[in-house]
Amino acid sequence: MPWLSHHRAIEEGADFIETDILSSKDGVLICFHDVTLDATTDIYQHKEFAKRKRTYEVQGVNTTGFFPVDFTLKELKSLRVRQRYSFRDQQYNGKFTIITFEEYISIALDATRVVGIYPEIKNPVFINQHVKWPNGKRFEDKFVETLKKYGYKGSYLSKEWLAQPAFIQSFAPTSLVYVSNLTDLPKIFLIDDVTVPTQDTNQSYWEITSDSYFDYIKKYVVGIGPWKDTVVPVENNYLQTPTDLVARAHSHDLQVHPYTYRNENQFLHLNFNQDPYEEYDYWINKIGVDALFTDFTGSLHNYQEWRSLSSNDSDDRASKLLHKIAEMINS
Repeated sequence: MPWLSHHRAIEEGADFIETDILSSKDGVLICFHDVTLDATTDIYQHKEFAKRKRTYEVQGVNTTGFFPVDFTLKELKSLRVRQRYSFRDQQYNGKFTIITFEEYISIALDATRVVGIYPEIKNPVFINQHVKWPNGKRFEDKFVETLKKYGYKGSYLSKEWLAQPAFIQSFAPTSLVYVSNLTDLPKIFLIDDVTVPTQDTNQSYWEITSDSYFDYIKKYVVGIGPWKDTVVPVENNYLQTPTDLVARAHSHDLQVHPYTYRNENQFLHLNFNQDPYEEYDYWINKIGVDALFTDFTGSLHNYQEWRSLSSNDSDDRASKLLHKIAEMINS
């Protein structure tokens, strides 16, 4: 439910709002996570679309369902989105439509403070196979054109970037290399589980996390976005010994932005005693990540405020103690 979730994330203090970008049949870029509509829309209630179910190969796997690439934007707008997880709030099911990339951008730009965007070039191999744009343009071209249309430009931490911050993310390294020739906005190379090869180059996890590959990809990206359980492996829901992925990425001047942090017990490893604050503290202060993706912006923002207040209190106590020691010495 992008309208609601992004507005709420901004209210709760998000620095960036994240989304995945796909395309409709008629080439309009939309915000949608899954490659099919089945799990998070009411597509099955629309009998007029019953014959649209297809089976396509997606990242080497035959996938059956209703694909956004087979629907025009007008048709997609007739659907209503729904919450994927049964254990999350269901009251908003059926109340919101799929939004476009441009509508998502407007949410950030209409905020009362600077809010960055973090869109993903999602399934570019599949999208370029099934959607054709005039003049031979690719999905990536339309993606960057949209960003430029709304003034997003500039290298990381440049004046232009700070005014309208944006990261471009993708699991497909060839897409990131391609858009590097179109924009100097910072890019993040997303890294899937250890069993999943890259969708465009069919490279293994071990190859794309090697030092030699980091040397190559850092010419095009400012960081990596790994699945968090590959940074610190998990066994029987307990964390194991952390890998050296963060340290090696940092040694190649690459930031690390792991995903995805969630509050519910089924997503919190037992080491954290069902406390998301403990999880944030572990990843930020022990593992040393530079940023992270969370479904619960409010919790992370509250944690940051708590840490800030705790640090200030410590500074105040230390200052008062030093003042007393100084008085004793003087006397």
